[in-house]
Amino acid sequence: MKNPQQREALLVLQDGSVFKGLALGKIGTAGGEICFNTGMTGYQEIYTDPSYYGQVIVNTTSHIGNYGIQLKTEEESAGVKIRGMVCNFFSQIHSRHLADGSLQDYFERANIVGIHGVDTREIVRHIRNKGVMNCIISSEILDPAALMAELTRVPDMEGLELSSEVCTQEIYETGQEDARFKVAVLDLGIKKSILTNLTERGAYCKVFPAKTPFEELAAWNPDGFFISNGPGDPAAMPYAVETVKQAVNTEKPLFGICLGHQILSLASGISTYKMHNGHRGLNHPVKNLITGRCEVTSQNHGFAVKGDEVQDHANVEVTHLNLNDKTIEGIRRKDKPAFSVQYHPEASPGPHDSHYLFEDFIKMM
Repeated sequence: MKNPQQREALLVLQDGSVFKGLALGKIGTAGGEICFNTGMTGYQEIYTDPSYYGQVIVNTTSHIGNYGIQLKTEEESAGVKIRGMVCNFFSQIHSRHLADGSLQDYFERANIVGIHGVDTREIVRHIRNKGVMNCIISSEILDPAALMAELTRVPDMEGLELSSEVCTQEIYETGQEDARFKVAVLDLGIKKSILTNLTERGAYCKVFPAKTPFEELAAWNPDGFFISNGPGDPAAMPYAVETVKQAVNTEKPLFGICLGHQILSLASGISTYKMHNGHRGLNHPVKNLITGRCEVTSQNHGFAVKGDEVQDHANVEVTHLNLNDKTIEGIRRKDKPAFSVQYHPEASPGPHDSHYLFEDFIKMM
C-alpha cells in the first residue's frame, strides 16, 4: 500500500473559507475554479475530459480511487486535464484486476495536487449556496493568508478562452477512409468517446484545431460538421462563432455538443451566461420536447444559453429542457439542418439514453 506521506493539506476558497485535510497526488499547490460532480463512477473519464481544464473537481461520491485506472479504455484525452481534486476518502488500494495502476501514481505522474479527508457534503452545500468560485489547494503552503494571496493569481473562468490550449495542434483523421460520410470536426476540447460514436456509425472524421479557418474545413468537402465540447467561456470565442456561422450557411448538417451547443447558439444570435453552479454529473433529467420522452443524461457545463432569447428567436426552437431547473438543453435551427445539445450523449461516463442523437446526425447527412 502506498502512503501519500499523510501530509496535511489545505483547501482555500475565494470567499475565505478554509478546509483542512490530507494530501493526495503530487505534493504542491494548484488553483482553479471549484465545481462538483455527482457521478458515482467514471472518475478517470471525468479527470481526462478537456472540458474540465482549469477546474478543481469535488467528487461527491465518498470513495475515490478504489478501482484504480485503466489507460486504454477510460481516458477521454491524452492525459489528466483537471487542475486539482477534492474527495472524502481517497483509496490507496484498488481491487480491479484489469487496472493499470493506482490513482495516486496516476496523479503523481500528471502533477495533479489534491486533498482528501474533508467533508465534501459541507463543501458542496457551500458552493451550491454561494455559487461557483475559484479555489486553491496546497500540501506545501499551510498558511491560509499566503494561499489567499496566491489565489488572486488564478484567473476567473468568465471571459476565459481555453479551447485553443486543449485542442489538437495538428489535423488528424480517424475512422475508415471508405466510410459513407465525411465529417469535419472542430475540436474545442473533444472527448475520444465522441469520435468513437461518430466513427462507429459510419463517419470518417477529420479533426481540426479550434482556430482553424472555416475555409480549411470546407476545402475537405465534408458531408457534415461537428462542433465539440470544451472548456472556458463561449462568449470569449468569436473565432469559433464565425466558423460555425459559415458552416451553418453551407446548408450541410451540423451537430454540436456542450460548448458546441453554446457556440451554435451564439452563431444564431442567442447569448450565453455563467451559471450559479453549473451541471456536472450522470443523472440529470432532460425532456425531449419533440418526442415527449425523458432522458437521464451526463452533463458537464458551467455556462448556458439564455432561454428567453431562444423563445423569441424566429429561426430557433427548443428541443430539450432540463427538468431540474428548466434550462435549455437542446436547440435546432428551423431554417438550417443544424442542431445541438447542452449535455453529453456519448455518456462516458453515464447512461446511454441519448445515443440516438448521433444516429439523427448520420440520418441528416
